[in-house]
Amino acid sequence: MPLHSVSPLYAAAELQAYEHRTNHNFVKAAGSAQEAAEIARSEGDMDAWWNMTFVQAENLLDAEEFETCAALASGLVGGPHATTEPHAKARTYILVAKAWQGAGLLEQAADAARAAVELASDDDVETNVKARQALIATLADSGRLDDAWAECLDLAEAVSAEVDDQLIGKVYWVIGNVAFLCSKVQEGLEYHELAASTFSPARNLDVWAKFNKASAAMRLAADVADADTLRCIERAELATDVIGGSANDYLLMKLNRAHWNFLAGEASAAIELLDQICADPDKPSPQILGEACLLLGRAHSAIGNPDAARENLLRAVDHFEASGAQQRADQVREYLAVEA
Repeated sequence: MPLHSVSPLYAAAELQAYEHRTNHNFVKAAGSAQEAAEIARSEGDMDAWWNMTFVQAENLLDAEEFETCAALASGLVGGPHATTEPHAKARTYILVAKAWQGAGLLEQAADAARAAVELASDDDVETNVKARQALIATLADSGRLDDAWAECLDLAEAVSAEVDDQLIGKVYWVIGNVAFLCSKVQEGLEYHELAASTFSPARNLDVWAKFNKASAAMRLAADVADADTLRCIERAELATDVIGGSANDYLLMKLNRAHWNFLAGEASAAIELLDQICADPDKPSPQILGEACLLLGRAHSAIGNPDAARENLLRAVDHFEASGAQQRADQVREYLAVEA
């Protein structure tokens, strides 16, 4: 619902922003929010300006305009009209963290997430949980798994009965992700089962699609290529066909399919899909390109193409280093040493 009603012009632009967001038209929602913010500024209501600029940044994040989102949201906590209210600052730093993570700049993302955790009050359980989730995600992406697991244990303690089921599900989801990455496969499966029990396609099809896509990726990374993993892949594909998805959503689903093919012994089919992901290196994030090149290298190795395998593994190292995932880059170097 709209937060302010400064004038009919402002109210119309604000309402339009929320309507576009409800319809998942995030680019138009960001544009309408920007229009509302400009009207509020011209009318001297800087609280309304701040709120609608935050809404603009939220929609830029969902539209995958990551660097633009990060710059805009950073201004809300560090610019001339920055908020001093801790709750609002924490929410904004969470936004900044997610944006930098999406852009593949993991150190900046971790710094912003830590700032959010420090600002989040223990009394504000939801913001506290979301801040810790953001920090865990960036630590895990950058390969700092011991730190990520330690944060998971703190996150588990932060959850209480006050937290909405959907948010509890997301907590189980992120803890399961880190468990998989730490080779705690059974714990990863158990936490993802707990998460799945809280999500419903009838309640939120978008979350259902994203969870199944991410759960499939984690299971595949742990070499769990069973019927449940295939169901996760198919659910994500079906749900995304219904509601639509971002460019990254489709790339990640293609990466999951390629990984499934590879583990099923169909390396040539995997290579065909992975070549499509790598064909336009400007679209995927460095992290996605790193994972795609790593899998591409493994697939070429499996069919006896050592030169192509080495070339793609070296590209994976470059992409992981560009994203700040140094530990992931080192893992690929170890794989290269074994293959040499």
